[in-house]
Amino acid sequence: MKVKRNQLQEGCILASDLFLLTNQPFMKKNTVLNAELLEVINRFLVDVVDVENKLVTGERFTPQEIIEEDIQTAREKKEDPFIDMYLSAVQTYKKYFQGWQSGLTVDIAELRKMYLPLLEKAMDHQGDILKLHHYTTKENYLYHHAVFVGILSALIAKSLHFSKAEWIQVGIAGLMSDAGMSKLPNQLITKNGPLLQIEYEEIKKHPITSYNMLKGLKGVTDAVLLAVLQHHEREDGSGYPMGVQAKKIHAFSQMVAVADVYHAMVSERYYRTKQSPFKVIEALNQEQFGKFQPSVIQALTKELLRYLIGITARLNNGEIGEIIFINQQQLTQPMVKLENSEEIINLSTQSSLYIADILY
Repeated sequence: MKVKRNQLQEGCILASDLFLLTNQPFMKKNTVLNAELLEVINRFLVDVVDVENKLVTGERFTPQEIIEEDIQTAREKKEDPFIDMYLSAVQTYKKYFQGWQSGLTVDIAELRKMYLPLLEKAMDHQGDILKLHHYTTKENYLYHHAVFVGILSALIAKSLHFSKAEWIQVGIAGLMSDAGMSKLPNQLITKNGPLLQIEYEEIKKHPITSYNMLKGLKGVTDAVLLAVLQHHEREDGSGYPMGVQAKKIHAFSQMVAVADVYHAMVSERYYRTKQSPFKVIEALNQEQFGKFQPSVIQALTKELLRYLIGITARLNNGEIGEIIFINQQQLTQPMVKLENSEEIINLSTQSSLYIADILY
């Protein structure tokens, strides 16, 4: 729906690209507006902004005034129950996390009650999982990260033909893998810049803390505990906290590890800009070779790319187009039909062009 700039508030999500005087978008679709971006919009005197009818918190956005011609559209716009469930789960996890920061213990029964319906829904909306990283903000990264990593870990386990009981365990392990971050100083986990070595060493303790927070709880299996403890271990021994190698890394840990890295790379963070899912998949298949179990990388690649035919993407030169074909030998360089000219380009023959972001 289109609203005047004075109706906007923090947490609004752009429903379409915002342009000023050039053909390049000033702000991109799915951007979550924060105080800084709202100030920029005010300074540039943007009259009307197209936003979603829900905030990033999952609450409905109900401005006092909607531009007349979009009222009917806003009324007819269908809710997305999966996205709503996801955003609600993020806010619920945030409350739990803040409770752990205050000294509360983990209530695994309550967490399962909140999370299992979302995991079930996610398996019926696997194509929508691609969109979820758009809702991650720097300020709420940790909470989105936990919920998303759980979903993606479970999806990978299901793709690898683990039983339902097992992929649920993997999902819970992904959700709880960073619970130990709640015991770190807040200024450390929200630092706006690269970590000092001493700070990084402190961060590296969080898998052990997460493990200790879950150890002894009824319903938490040894496999879940290992996945939480080992989700930053790498097959070549370069990970932490133990530096173990492939043979000693549990299968659940390998799936959570890949999901963890994927979301970290596609998300905007305090000290790192996000990359497109295509770039991340390419990095996992090439740059990260030897660190992760190849079958897990293949499962992630298969599950993500199977939903990309027909999706709208933005190229690094600003052009918008539809992905119409993916070559299995060059998975991250598909054929794209440009929106404006309807020209079809093969990215595998265009060395300077790549998919910068997935839109819808």
